[in-house]
Amino acid sequence: MRRGYLIAVLLCAVQACALAAILPARAEDQGAQTLSPPSLTPTLQPPTPAPAPAQGQEPAAAEPVSPPPEPATPEAQPSDRPLAAAPHPAADPVVAIIRAKLADPSLRKDANADDLAALEAFYGAREGGPLWITDMGFSARGQAAIFEIEKADDWGLAASSFELPQADALPSSKEAAALAEVKLDLAILKYARFARGGRFDPSSISKLLDQVAPVRDPKAVLAEIEAAASPDLYLQSLQPKHEQFLRLRQALLSARADGTVDGKPVSDRDIKKIVINMERWRWMPEDLGPLYVWNNSPEFMLYVVKDGKPVYADRTLVGTLAYATPVFTADMKTIVFNPDWTAPETVVTENLLPPLREGNLSILKVHKLSVSLNGAPVDPARVDWGRVNILAYTFSQGAGPENVLGKVKFMFPNKHTVYMHDTLAYRKKYFQKPMRAIGHECVRMEKPQSFAETLLAADKGWSPDQVKELWDSAVNKPIAIDHKIPVHMVYFTAVVDDSGKVSSFADLYGLDNKMAAALFGSAAGFPAPPPESRLSEEEADAQASTSSSSGQSRTAASHNDIAGSLGFIGD
Repeated sequence: MRRGYLIAVLLCAVQACALAAILPARAEDQGAQTLSPPSLTPTLQPPTPAPAPAQGQEPAAAEPVSPPPEPATPEAQPSDRPLAAAPHPAADPVVAIIRAKLADPSLRKDANADDLAALEAFYGAREGGPLWITDMGFSARGQAAIFEIEKADDWGLAASSFELPQADALPSSKEAAALAEVKLDLAILKYARFARGGRFDPSSISKLLDQVAPVRDPKAVLAEIEAAASPDLYLQSLQPKHEQFLRLRQALLSARADGTVDGKPVSDRDIKKIVINMERWRWMPEDLGPLYVWNNSPEFMLYVVKDGKPVYADRTLVGTLAYATPVFTADMKTIVFNPDWTAPETVVTENLLPPLREGNLSILKVHKLSVSLNGAPVDPARVDWGRVNILAYTFSQGAGPENVLGKVKFMFPNKHTVYMHDTLAYRKKYFQKPMRAIGHECVRMEKPQSFAETLLAADKGWSPDQVKELWDSAVNKPIAIDHKIPVHMVYFTAVVDDSGKVSSFADLYGLDNKMAAALFGSAAGFPAPPPESRLSEEEADAQASTSSSSGQSRTAASHNDIAGSLGFIGD
C-alpha cells in the first residue's frame, strides 16, 4: 500500500514539472498573437487543466517560470493604435514621372484643361505601368493609335493639328518615356474632341449657329480606349456616323485621290467645301430621331425623314441676310390651324414704331392690326407713341385670308422665336424662284396642308380628311403633338445623293466664308455675301402691288419702306 502511494506521488511531481515547462511557451505564443486583427486571429482551445491532487497530497514544487523573451522584431510588439491598411504598391517609375510632369507649367500652358484633369485622375489612380510605352518603345496598341491619328486628314481633320511622338522611338530614359506617353495621351484626347466637333465653339464662328457639339468626357475616352481591343478602331468610332457625313468623306477621299468627285474634276475650293460641311455634321445631335423635320436654308427645302429615309419634301422661303434663319434643333410641340398673329419685337420696333411716332396710323389699318395693353384693347389714336414704351403694347392680327401666317403655323419653341407657317396666296409665286431668301427668320412652306397631313398621320394616325376639316373650319385651333418630332434647322451647302453625286448650294449667309477662315486660316475662294438693302427686289415688287390698291396704302409705304410687304416678312 505504501509502495503504491509513493508511485502516485512521483507521478504527480512529474506532471507538475511538465506543466511548468509548457506554460511559459504558451504565454509567449498568446502575447505574439494579440497583434493580429480579430478577423485573422485563430481561435485557441484553453489548455486542459491538470487533475487535482488526491486529498492530503502535497503538490509538487514547481520550477520558477522565466519571463517570456523579448520579441525579436518591432512587428511583434503589441500596440494600442488601429492597424493601417496595407499601402498600394509603389508606382511604376515611369508613371511616377508622368504624375510629376502633368504638374509642369511648361506642359500645361498649351494643353486643354479638361484633358489635363482627366490625365491627372487616370495616372493618379494607376497601379500598373504606362498605358502605351514599354522599355522597348511604344507597344503595338500605342503605335496603332499613333498611325490612326496620322490619318486624320482622311476624316476632314488636319493631322498637323496633333503633336505626336515617333511611333518607333526608343526612349533614352524613363523621363523620355514618360514624356512620350503624355504626348500621345494629349494627342488622343485632342483627336477625340475634334472628331466630336470640339475644334471650335460654333457660336464663336457665327451667332446664327446655336449648337453644342456632342464632345465626349475625356475621362470616359481614357477608360474606353484603355479597354478597347483596337485603339485605332475606337478612334474611328468617335467620328459622326450620319449617312451624309460618311458620303461626304467618300467624296473627300475621291477628290484627294484622283482630283474628281462623281467623275467630275474638283478644285481646292470644292475640297474645302466638303470639309466645311463635314465639320457641320460634327455639331449635329448624334441621334437625329426616328422621325424628324429637316430644314436646310441654303437648299430652300424641308424634308420629313422617317427611319433615315425622306417621306415628304417641300420648297421653303427663309430669312434674308439681315433677318437670317438661325441654325438649331427643337422639338415640334403644336400645330395651330387658322392662327392669330402677334407682331414680334423686330417688326414692332423697325416697321411699326417709325410711322406711329409720326402720327401715321394707316399702317395699322392696312394690315388690320389691333392694339392692346395688358390684354385690354387700346385706341392707338389716343396714345403718344413718341413717349411710351411701344414694346409694352401688343399688335395682333386676327385669323383670316389676310393673316400673314396664312392657314397654319407649326410651333417648336426656341429662344429665337422662329417657327414655320403658311403664307399669303399672292406670295406663292416666290416658291418658283431659285433664290428664296425673303423675309424674317421664320420658314414658310409651299404646301403647308400636306405638311400638316404628313406630321399628324405619323403622330396620331390622322387621315387627310381630319386635317382638312380643321383647315377649313377651325379658328386659332391648336393641336398638340404627342410624340417627339425634332425639327433640325440646318445650314448645309453640300450634300451627297445615293449615287455619290455632290450637290452644292450658295453660301446664303456667308457661313462658308466664316468657317473657311476658321478652318484653313483664309477665306480665299469663299467671298462674303454682299450687304443687302433694307428693301429687296421681291419686297419692292410686293410693296408696289400692295400700295397700288389704294392711296392709303401708298401713304403707309411712304412712311415705312417695307410697310407694304409687312404681311410677307412680318412674322
